[in-house]
Amino acid sequence: MISLSSKELVGLIMAFIWPLTRILGLIAIAPPFGNSSIPRRIKIAFGIVLALIITPGIPPFINADPVSLSGVMILTQQLIIGLGMGFVMRLVFAAIELAGSMIGMTMGLGFASFFDPQSRGNTSALAQLLVLIATVLFFSLNVHHAMLIALMDSFKTIPVSMTLQNGFDFHRLAIWGEQIFIYGLKLSLPLIAALLLTNVALGILTRAAPQLNVFGIGFTITISVGFLILGMILPYLTLPIENLFQYGVETMQSLGKVIQHPLPPVVKPIPS
Repeated sequence: MISLSSKELVGLIMAFIWPLTRILGLIAIAPPFGNSSIPRRIKIAFGIVLALIITPGIPPFINADPVSLSGVMILTQQLIIGLGMGFVMRLVFAAIELAGSMIGMTMGLGFASFFDPQSRGNTSALAQLLVLIATVLFFSLNVHHAMLIALMDSFKTIPVSMTLQNGFDFHRLAIWGEQIFIYGLKLSLPLIAALLLTNVALGILTRAAPQLNVFGIGFTITISVGFLILGMILPYLTLPIENLFQYGVETMQSLGKVIQHPLPPVVKPIPS
């Protein structure tokens, strides 16, 4: 008969609760797991299953009373780490949404917006189109597998402890926040440049033929050119989005200052 003391029982529970807290923090915010349309019970069940798989293979934890100040501190730190790792991947999709919003405003479709359950706000139709394309690529390129592998490796690079002195890199997380604007601009730049040339051409046409009602035909021309260019460049957006996913997973992996294991292959090539 197996007998456990109260101290050993508490240790086993904490060995499960602390990894579960980090996992649930990532699931709560990282797309697509953090989508509000997914029931909370499904998210919690998924986190428990991951914790049962990950816990036996991670380094041993320190002994701390769960109801003490140190135990609460460790629990809070694990939640912050999970939220930080999920926030990295959330910014990847935010950059894609920003690119779609910039394209929509340049085309004159800024008013075509609807409620987004992910961000719980109004987003443009083109932003949602790019997000749906990115979500398909997210699963087809196995980025969700790489994200879960990065989460498993984080227990080695950022071990469960009372301090984050040798683990979580908050500066790296803050620097990653600026990438939302850089990559959003890069993704939308080809179409913005094409629409800029279209507007310049319409301006020249207005000067050449003042009697022409540019306000009546300009809106139609801008939208038509926008959709035409978008259809032309859409197949070429696969590689930039793939690189953005790669960079996001690498950033999740590098949130631990000491990287012990190299990042495994993140994405599989798209079959031709």
